[in-house]
Formats: sequence, structure tokens, C-alpha cells
Amino acid sequence: MHFQWYPGHMTKARRMMQENIKLIDLMVELVDARVPYSSKNPDIDELARNKSRLIILNKVDMADAQVTKEWEEYYKEKGFFVAKVNSQKGAGIKEVKKLVEEACREKKERDRKRGILNRPVRAMVAGIPNVGKSTFINSFAGKACAKTGNKPGVTKGKQWIKINKNVELLDTPGILWPKFEDQAVGLRLAWIGSIKEEILNTTELTTELLQFLCAQYPGVIKERYGVGEEGDAVEILSKIAEIRGCLMKGSQVDVEKAGLLVLDDYRSLRLGQISLERPADFTETV
Repeated sequence: MHFQWYPGHMTKARRMMQENIKLIDLMVELVDARVPYSSKNPDIDELARNKSRLIILNKVDMADAQVTKEWEEYYKEKGFFVAKVNSQKGAGIKEVKKLVEEACREKKERDRKRGILNRPVRAMVAGIPNVGKSTFINSFAGKACAKTGNKPGVTKGKQWIKINKNVELLDTPGILWPKFEDQAVGLRLAWIGSIKEEILNTTELTTELLQFLCAQYPGVIKERYGVGEEGDAVEILSKIAEIRGCLMKGSQVDVEKAGLLVLDDYRSLRLGQISLERPADFTETV
């Protein structure tokens, strides 16, 4: 399956980020804790060079806790400040506030020496579509400031949000990057719902996910659907369709409907806390 989704508004969003980068002290990049490599936009490294960097591993409640610890260490070793957060519940937000202060300490000291006092830290919040930026900002601010939605592409333009007298955040629309060098990255982003469903082949997407789950999290599919995990992923999906009553006219199994059901189960945590990649899968520099 070939993945490519880069609508025109993303080009505009990238340009907007480029124009505003000079106004900020800190780049806060949200990544999805289930796919901390695949959801990290390589364009942001280029845009934010020479800026302090904070990576938020968001949606930690949906990821395998042990694997998330590995990712935390991985990014710390690369020189990033790192926080683990569940924005929906506000977990980890206090730690983020501490890290924002820490990441900008040197800059504040430079300001003080130049006689600039009480200037707020300005941070840009960036990330791919559907990673939870607006929910994170609302949780960080303790009030509803940013528009939220569970479909890619809800934040339309930039918003400056005053958190308190010390911190201002610039919310930006979610951007992907123009070309996935590795189609496996596109696959993982499609699994978590960061690429519009309408352009995807649901059955193929689900059979790939079933293959991954059977290999990396054996027993999960059997426990949830009562089907064996041996054999072809298409057969497993057909059995799930049969057991769950996903049928078309003439009692033919509806694998597409079953595929949507499995994807929804994964995204709704009904299959448990599952990470889709580990640091050991990647050797190149991020």
C-alpha cells in the first residue's frame, strides 16, 4: 500500500511555522507515544535548529509502558527534554511546566544580563495531525483555549495562547511531510488515524495490523475475538468477520466491515496498551 497525504493547507502551515520560528524560544513537539519515531516530523528538526527542544510523548495511556520508557531514554540521549503525558487526563502536565522552565533557563539568564526582565517564554507547539496538540494546550493552560477534534486537520490557523505571565504558546495546524521515505511510517500513521480514512484500503491496512499484532503481541487477537492466530492474516480477518456477524447479502463475510471494527478496537484501547515501534527498530539519527 502506498501512503501519501499532503493537502495544500499543510504547505501553508509549514510556511507559517517558518515565518514564526524567529519569534519563539522553545519548540514543543508532540509525538504519539505508540509511534514516537513515525509521528516525529523530520521537517521540524530543520525548522527548529538552534532552538531549545521539548518532546512530549502524548497518549502514554495507549502505549506499552515499558516501550515508552525506552523511547524516553532514546530521545533524552539525543539531547531533547522529554515528558510523558496523557493530555486527556492532565497526567504529566506538571512535569512539562518544569521542563519548559529548565529548557529556557539559559535564555532567561541571557535576557536578565541584558536587562530584559519578566519577558514570557514563547513556545511553538507542533506535531502531526491528530496527535493531540489542542487537547495538550487546553490541559496545559487549565482551560479551553484551542479547538479540538478527533479528525486530522481541525486546527486551521495559528493561535497565540497566554498560559500565564511566564509562558505563551503558539498552536499550529498539524503537518505531515511531503514524502514518506519509508512506507512503513505511513502504515503506522494510518493505524493510529493520522491519515484520512477515505484514501486508505481498510482491508489491507487491517491485515497488516493483524500480522504485526500476532507477531509482537501474541494472544491479543485470540483473547479479543476468539480466533486462532496461525495462518494468513486475511483468513484471520475473515474468521473475525464471521464471529462478529460482519456479513453481506448471501451470508458472505464482509472483511471491510470487520477491518473497521478491528481498527476501532485498536484505537479505542480494547486490544490493550500496544506500541507499534521500538527504538531498536531504528538505527539512523533522528
